[in-house]
Amino acid sequence: MKKIITFLIINSFIINLFAQMKPQDSNLNLMPWPKDVQVLDGYFKIDKNFTISIKNNSDFNQRIQGASTRFIRNLINITGIFIDQGFANNIAKNNEPTLLISVEKTTDLKLGIDETYKLSITKNQIKINANTDFGALNGLNTLLQLLTVKNGNYIFPVVAISDAPRFAWRGLMIDAARHFMPVDVIKRNLDAMAYVKLNVFHWHLSDDQGFRIESKKLPLLTQKASDGQFYTQNQIKDIVKYAGERGIRVIPEIDIPGHASAFLAAYPELASNKTRVNKIERFAGVFNPTLDPTLDKTYELLDILFAEITPLFPDLYFHIGGDENEGKDWDESEEIQEFMKMNNLKNNHELQTYFNIKLQKILKKYGKVLMGWDEIMTDDMPKNAIIHSWRGKHEGLLQSTLIEAAKKGYKTVLSNGY
Repeated sequence: MKKIITFLIINSFIINLFAQMKPQDSNLNLMPWPKDVQVLDGYFKIDKNFTISIKNNSDFNQRIQGASTRFIRNLINITGIFIDQGFANNIAKNNEPTLLISVEKTTDLKLGIDETYKLSITKNQIKINANTDFGALNGLNTLLQLLTVKNGNYIFPVVAISDAPRFAWRGLMIDAARHFMPVDVIKRNLDAMAYVKLNVFHWHLSDDQGFRIESKKLPLLTQKASDGQFYTQNQIKDIVKYAGERGIRVIPEIDIPGHASAFLAAYPELASNKTRVNKIERFAGVFNPTLDPTLDKTYELLDILFAEITPLFPDLYFHIGGDENEGKDWDESEEIQEFMKMNNLKNNHELQTYFNIKLQKILKKYGKVLMGWDEIMTDDMPKNAIIHSWRGKHEGLLQSTLIEAAKKGYKTVLSNGY
């Protein structure tokens, strides 16, 4: 059930936890609030002569060039001022720009990159200084948020801002498995994420209600498990590229072994219950169809699937769900119960850990680190798995599974209740 509400959960998390506290006496509309803000006297007036130059100490940076062009277009759209320069120049072409963006180095998009920046606005010039291109993106978004009106003119207030994120992982989950969203809707959400400096798009792509990734190796997933609503591999590549240009990592989620009604509608031979006719579910809920973790064919098919789709997502982390498996089909299967006895697996949690460790080895083969909801955390689950906490409360704020995972030595990500 959580995936229906996670959009609200994490959206609220932006306000309640990610954003630093805004001073009561400030009227700047900034979100999240920067680490250090000094509001000074005066303002910078915007006119059609607004120009941008980029000073980059490494190679030409396509990411900053694109972000600068989007900034100018947004400025035009909001103000109605037709700015003569439609794109940024290199510092060599214009060494006295309105906005000077200085970047020390270009880096790859991954967890833990340097996102710091300094933004200085005087009455005569604006400067953004950043160690990396991702810091520069943050500076541009802060600058756009500062846009306001004074005496009938569009202006930027004179400020000095020094900013660094409180959290390296600032995520938003979109459940396209239960509620399919067209590409342009996904992109619009990515634009909004970038505006408030969210940097992880958690893309929930399979559940009981649908499997949303085109598979050429396992075509029944597309033909029988999607209702014709899925993202082609080219669309996925396009969205991942679009997100990366905005400093956003994409973490896909394929939810297994539970939440598998759609998956098993396509490949019923992998079901724990061999007599049920599996179908795509039309409503929300927790359903019984579950992959059979005792079959070699289950892992063979998942290996084929992961080999095909992991290259679409360059990020290190891959989410396998693992939540809300009540194990009813496992309990009722004589074959599965006998397998558990033979392998000294005392309960369904240990059987699911057996399954998850198999998945972990498959994903490692393709250069990925396994991530799952906190149900995957058992005594035998290796510590290099990432635990995604969503259940329970602790002292009214953080969730108890987050604290438990951290104490046990796991790296962990929090989805906070709203």
